[in-house]
Amino acid sequence: MDDRESPAMTKVYRFHELGGPEVLKLEDIDLGAPGPGEVLIRQTAIGVNFRDIYRRTGIHAVEGFPAAMGVEGAGVIEAVGENVDGLKPGQRVVAQGAPDGAYAEARIVQAWRVMVLPDGIDEITAAAMMVKGLTARNLLKRCYPVCSSDTILVHAAAGGVGLIMCQWAKHLGATVIGTVGTDAKAEVAQANGCDHTIVYSREDFAQRVREITGGEGVNAVYDSIGKDTFESSLSCLRPLGLMAQFGEASGEPPLVSPRKLGTLGSVYLTHPSLPHYTATREDFETSAYDLFEVVGSGVIKIAIHRTYPLADAGKAQIDLAARRTTGSIVLVTE
Repeated sequence: MDDRESPAMTKVYRFHELGGPEVLKLEDIDLGAPGPGEVLIRQTAIGVNFRDIYRRTGIHAVEGFPAAMGVEGAGVIEAVGENVDGLKPGQRVVAQGAPDGAYAEARIVQAWRVMVLPDGIDEITAAAMMVKGLTARNLLKRCYPVCSSDTILVHAAAGGVGLIMCQWAKHLGATVIGTVGTDAKAEVAQANGCDHTIVYSREDFAQRVREITGGEGVNAVYDSIGKDTFESSLSCLRPLGLMAQFGEASGEPPLVSPRKLGTLGSVYLTHPSLPHYTATREDFETSAYDLFEVVGSGVIKIAIHRTYPLADAGKAQIDLAARRTTGSIVLVTE
């Protein structure tokens, strides 16, 4: 069988060493047929996330080389393996979860990490929203269950996770304070449910949070920035508040003594990881259906800043790392 006849031949990004975007190589491989409990998806759209950059640079561990990249993509099922229920060729689906390999024209994934798409959600939107939307959902509903009496602080409020969190938290009735880098991003955040925006490039966000809250602080801080915001974020909490530090866009945060958490008001600090919140099919389905509901009903709008051809994956990551984007960015194969 030559390459043109193989239904599982695909172009996939792999890297053979850690480094900058230049280490990404678009290579031809034969995926073979899906095994038991697996499905082969011919992808049309792939989500791009900061974790992909962390993996390429070694902040997130790489098991060995060559290594693949990406954990979310949408498309159409092309083949199914044995012992797969409820999925069949021709269905529009979205897949999210390890192992990495979504930066590709096609991908074989475990069936339990695949969801059939509702008619009202297109594949580009689906690819843009799974990691970010599931992250936002579990941060707001499980890590710290936000209610209408709460005031929360969301860093990078105009980013992919941030915009979803602002909308969802507002839907839950909370007061939302968001930090952004520019006035233009402040306008975007405000249009998506952010009650108060702080432009951190010219304002002391911890001081502004205290002013906005009358000195009380916030119930929860959601920080994906890391080193540059970590200590000031902790100081924004009211007694018994919680900080979810879930990303390191500016680098690894400093170590903190447990005793310091007591002196700050017996506050809580956690580093939530999405795989732990969606580790079972039940948890994955519950989170995904919740996300489908708020997106399908229009409660949450998924902002897609730009789509890039699959061949431009390196440029997409450069733009994301430079914070030139708002909302989500997506690679497309067609």
